[in-house]
Amino acid sequence: MHGETGKSMQITKITSHQVEIPLKPARRMISSLGQHIVSRYVLVRVETDAGIEGAGEATVMARWSGETAWGAQAIIDHVFTPLLIGCDPLDISTIDHLMDRAAAGNWFAKSAIEMACWDISGKEAGKPVFELLGGAVRPLPITCRFSMGAYPIDRARQRAAELVEEGFTTIKVKVGTDIDADVERVAVVRETIGPERDLVIDANAGWDAPTSIAAMERMADLNVGLFEQPTTNGDFHALAEVRRAIDCPVMADDIVFDLPDALECIRHEACDVISLYPGKNGGIRKAWEIAALAEEHGVACSIGSNLELDVAAAAMCHLVVACPNMQVETYPGDILGPDYHEARVATNPIVVNGPVIETPTGPGLGVDVDWDAVAGMAPGSD
Repeated sequence: MHGETGKSMQITKITSHQVEIPLKPARRMISSLGQHIVSRYVLVRVETDAGIEGAGEATVMARWSGETAWGAQAIIDHVFTPLLIGCDPLDISTIDHLMDRAAAGNWFAKSAIEMACWDISGKEAGKPVFELLGGAVRPLPITCRFSMGAYPIDRARQRAAELVEEGFTTIKVKVGTDIDADVERVAVVRETIGPERDLVIDANAGWDAPTSIAAMERMADLNVGLFEQPTTNGDFHALAEVRRAIDCPVMADDIVFDLPDALECIRHEACDVISLYPGKNGGIRKAWEIAALAEEHGVACSIGSNLELDVAAAAMCHLVVACPNMQVETYPGDILGPDYHEARVATNPIVVNGPVIETPTGPGLGVDVDWDAVAGMAPGSD
């Protein structure tokens, strides 16, 4: 994997832009974490003395990573930007090191700058980012699962039927709220989609180990193919307990942000799969490192989602198609965020057709941000 060259380029300017974009009514998310109706994110524009610029995105959600659009913008503007002006954007490992030394956590804010540097690196080389990562190891069209919210029963039934019509073959159902309602919802979705499609569930750390195990016992005849993040964030022992007690694979998501988290999961033998995304992990390079560590220990990885816009979704696509251990064929992931939103931020939006998203092939991330349109998406701009 590359990210450094012998050429010297300097970052001359970094600007951050808050956007506020509503979700399409049919795609508003409900989970154990609550409702998600409007996305308030930060887009970053990194300019250089070579006349090449890159775009990044901080797909922040306060109740999930603790980051907000206001906080991400502040740390980008007041901590990272003064540090990085004059640095070489092609030297991504040094950019990462400087940000990590300046601030703990803040993964999504860091990833916005990091993916902008990958965007610049690809444009400088005249190649898409996946080529800088070693080239595609799987097809560029990526088939995704659909993440369905913890909807009331009638809506869950209707949505499941619609998703079958749209061509989805793997459907994820949010659980982790009231166990009776959750089990009923999963049963209704299974009944609606039929036995041949894959059904997975995600508790978003909403249950403890006994509740998770009891829920799976009650769903024993529903052929659940994957249980994502059943237990409380930070409790690796509980996750391992669930994995030992149930028959289907367990995916770690909310519990793995960085390399030490992944190592802790592996030490506890707590999961079969780790859900990665550049935003949560602090960038493409760090997500790749976690995937490589997991591969050494026989743990698969897939791609997760925080309902990204086009920029971060592009970064996710490049990681998936280039990284051998992103096993989306076995464990389909989520990269459908752009299609959840009522507006797009790129002049050449990523193509999403039902469950399939097309990896951009242009230089860099392959999406060009419409900065004029972004200005009109700022909070309060309407």
